[in-house]
Amino acid sequence: MDHPVFTELTTERLCLRPWRPSDVAALHRLLNDWEVVRTLGRLPFPYAMSDAEAWVSASLAPMADGQSYRLAITGTDNGTELLVGGIELRLNQAMREAELGYWVGRAYWGHGVASEAAGRLARWGMANLEIDRITASAATENAASMAVLRRIGFRHVGEAMAMSAAHGAERKVLRFEATRADLFGDHGTTEPAGPRKIVLVAAVALIDADGRILLAQRPEGKSMAGLWEFPGGKMEPGETPEAALIRELHEELGITVHAACLAPFTFASHAYEHFHLLMPLFLCRKWQGIPTPREGQRLAWVAPDRLATYKMPAADLPLVPLLRDFL
Repeated sequence: MDHPVFTELTTERLCLRPWRPSDVAALHRLLNDWEVVRTLGRLPFPYAMSDAEAWVSASLAPMADGQSYRLAITGTDNGTELLVGGIELRLNQAMREAELGYWVGRAYWGHGVASEAAGRLARWGMANLEIDRITASAATENAASMAVLRRIGFRHVGEAMAMSAAHGAERKVLRFEATRADLFGDHGTTEPAGPRKIVLVAAVALIDADGRILLAQRPEGKSMAGLWEFPGGKMEPGETPEAALIRELHEELGITVHAACLAPFTFASHAYEHFHLLMPLFLCRKWQGIPTPREGQRLAWVAPDRLATYKMPAADLPLVPLLRDFL
């Protein structure tokens, strides 16, 4: 699985983009401020111009390798871009997690900048990176940062000691974390009391000439964002599974499939917290066109024996060994 190519993220008021050499002076001005740096862990004080230059010059290589996403937070004033802060998501691929860190210049405190930027990057990271949780920490006296983390969906999970470069000593911090359920809503398997809605979804395993199966990653903004699934979608009232797949594959991937090329294979029946999913799975080896992501999703052609390495919704998991053994 390759890492996504990052360009920039936007919110209603902000832009999160890669650092540029032209940011150095503003970065130095904002961070050479004891009130900003005193609650941060890795930044020294005084913060020299050379520190700003080193940070900017070193920020692009880790992002190109998918190891860390160091970004400038900018806003606009009368059409002029202003640097207002910085944010970073550092990956630990072995643990399938990332660490979130951020800061905002003192002149921009109290305007919701940190919540807007941190929430945007956390949701993007969970939806696009191969991670299962995001961690963060806040100095015990940094009540504002704790409030930001809780506001965007993080949970307090403990305490730790962490080195503070500005203080030159270890200090106590509170540890927070967020999972996919925290950021996008709970889709567990808890059995609720009373009846639950039945949701009908049709899915297909598209199989290419090399015997690989196409998976699509649910994009940011959808429930269970970041998980990989078989293409398909909900069936409309009165619609057959075959008709739903023909429609969905054209809308999502730009390909044309005929009903005669859809072979019923198996089905999934799974209880989510607020609904019960019933999903027939078809096999398809013939279609017209080249599958192309049309809804912001990532695509991957996967060998059957590699399907289990992709994080999937709970309903899809029982289908993996059946496909692997059949193919």
